[in-house]
Amino acid sequence: MKRYKLIGLTGQSGAGKSTVSAVFAECGATVIDADAIVAQLYTAGSPCLKTLAAQFGADILFSNGTLNRQTLAARAFSSADNTALLGKLVHPFVTARLFELLRGAEGVVVFDAPQLFEAGADVICDCVIAVLADDEVRLGRILSRDSITAEQAKQRMSAQLSEAFFREHSDFFIENNGSEQALKATARAVYQQAVKG
Repeated sequence: MKRYKLIGLTGQSGAGKSTVSAVFAECGATVIDADAIVAQLYTAGSPCLKTLAAQFGADILFSNGTLNRQTLAARAFSSADNTALLGKLVHPFVTARLFELLRGAEGVVVFDAPQLFEAGADVICDCVIAVLADDEVRLGRILSRDSITAEQAKQRMSAQLSEAFFREHSDFFIENNGSEQALKATARAVYQQAVKG
């Protein structure tokens, strides 16, 4: 019998999802980070990396078998089709690991996943919370956080689901166009709503 409540946490790049995730952890939730799972999957010689190399080219790997992230990103985000292909290849590995981690889970579990909907993982969540922010705000945050050009940042942003999609398919929203303090206060309030709902 299931002894946990699974909350899906998602949102567009630069919206502030990581901060919200940290607040949820402070509230007592067990957080499963999809990005951390992907990092584990991207270890040299892994079945996941071999699958990606077969589709995107052997040169996405360095000579020691580790991933050349820049080369993969350049190919994977060069078109909507390639971005979708990357997800199609990686999502099954992530989902399999998620189910392993959920075995024996109790209480509130938050699955922090930027591609929650693309992976189809929303269907196993009891509710979904989306973190949203205006495009200009997100662009500024991405540029200050990642070592990429504005053009590359915009390319990544355009490859993601629209704000309208998140609003239509999520149960709760957290808007983050203000201060970090305001974001944390809103996150705590929404978390309590989601847990009770």
